[in-house]
Formats: sequence, structure tokens, C-alpha cells
Amino acid sequence: MNKNQKNRGLGRGLSALMADVNVDTNVSPNPEPSRRPDLLIPVEKVVPNPDQPRRSFTQEQLDELARSIEEKGIIQPLIVREKGDSYEIVAGERRWRAAQIAKLHEIPVILRDYDDTEVLEVAIIENIQRADLNPVEEAAGYRQLMDKFGHTQEKLGEALGKSRSYIANLLRLLNLPQDVQDLLQAGKLSAGHARALITSDNPSVLAAQVVAGGLSVRETEKLANLGKPETNKAKKPKLQEKDADTRALEGDLSATLGMNVTITHPEGGDSGSVSIRYKDLEQLDELCRILSSVR
Repeated sequence: MNKNQKNRGLGRGLSALMADVNVDTNVSPNPEPSRRPDLLIPVEKVVPNPDQPRRSFTQEQLDELARSIEEKGIIQPLIVREKGDSYEIVAGERRWRAAQIAKLHEIPVILRDYDDTEVLEVAIIENIQRADLNPVEEAAGYRQLMDKFGHTQEKLGEALGKSRSYIANLLRLLNLPQDVQDLLQAGKLSAGHARALITSDNPSVLAAQVVAGGLSVRETEKLANLGKPETNKAKKPKLQEKDADTRALEGDLSATLGMNVTITHPEGGDSGSVSIRYKDLEQLDELCRILSSVR
């Protein structure tokens, strides 16, 4: 990747491209408002993108979308670019395929002058926004955007409406052995299960036990922690009694966060510490989201 490409991705590229990307809204319970198309073009003049990273289009999903198109038309125009005498799809191949099943003669499009790099970037973003991606596929999409186009976790979070911690936690799943990732993609493990296994010494063995035993995320966390050395259990210095104001502040923060908050503030000093205890990885994700939103 050259320097100019990387700078484009970090600057104008992501936010501008995001404005064009929308998933198929015809079958959504709360479809987005339709956008005014630039053109209505014959369906046979449209060609798919040969570099589209998503290759799987199930017939059941296409038929469902086709029925919606027959009833309501195409709500969200396709994004295309001119390619010789044809128009190459940038975003919306499912709608194009379903439109053919619905026997539409013309389809609405928005015309964009994208280069090959931008076309691939839009295709990856569109796939990430799809609701049926499993966690590994979603994480791989984020990794592609970071590796190919130089986007940071923070920039991705801002553009995609995700917290930085959400993206970071998904990316960690790509560090798991392939057999564990396969279980995650097959739906036999949840993202919560997988995150609990990341720090274990042998995630493959533990993953098999989790699947065989039908263990919950909490049970998986306990299993992953078995055999790990206990944290320092040396005698802790006895703390003096906290004043009423400190206890009240602890109670307010605990109620606000829904987590146990402990404040340690030695008498007569200006410094201290705040400890927040979370009960599971879901609470940790929520805490990270709260902290990420504070500006």
C-alpha cells in the first residue's frame, strides 16, 4: 500500500464512502428512507464486481428479497460505476440478483466515480454492515480495512457507530486457533465463549469441552481460569474506616455503572485509586463503551 492510498483512507475516504453504503433494506422491519436514484438503467446493463469479497448468496434469502421487491420495488438504489458500456456494481449485488428473480426490467442506481481501491473498500464496509455475518467474518472485515487502507480502530468505530473496545474485542478473536474460529463461525461457540478462551493455555481443548458440555459463558470463564496461578494473596494492609462521603460516592458510582466501585483515598493525601469490578466479559464491554463515549 503506498503512502497516498493510506492517507486517503484515513482522511476523506472512510466517512465519504460510508455515506454511500447501505445494506438491503427491503426486508428490514424498519427500512431506511429511500434515496433518490441518479438513473434507472436496464437490469441487463448491470454487471457484478468480480472482486466482490462476499460470494455466498443463499437462494432462500434471494427469494425473500425478490418477494419484497415485487411488492415494494427496490427501496435503496444500487451503487454503481461506469465500466465500458456497462455499469459495475459497487454495493447492492443481492438487490440486483433479487431484481432479476422478480423480473424487473430496470433498476434504480446511484452513479459514483470510484477507483478500484474505493470499490473494494466499499464492498468490505457493506459486508461488515450485514446482520448475518458471524463474529469471525466481521472481525476479518475490520482487519482488512485496517491492513489494506490504514484505518485505525478509533476511525472505524466513529464511522461504523461502534465503540473502539467492540472492534478491539472482535479483532482478538482472530488470534484464536483456526479450529476454535471454525466453531465460532458454525455458531457452536458465541463471541462471549471465544473471548473467555483467548487467554487460556489451550483454547482448542477447552473449546471442545465447552461445546460437548453445552457450557454457558460464565462456566467457560471459570473453566478457562482453572489452573491459573492465583493473583497475589499476600496479606493486604488493613485500611482505615472510610468516611461517609467516600462511601456515598462509592454507592452513587456503583448504581450508575451497575458494577461494584471501590474508592481508596488515604486520609490526608491528594491521590488515591478507583476500582471497578465487573462480573463477566459483557460487563467489561459495557464499561469500555461508557468510557469510550466520554470526551
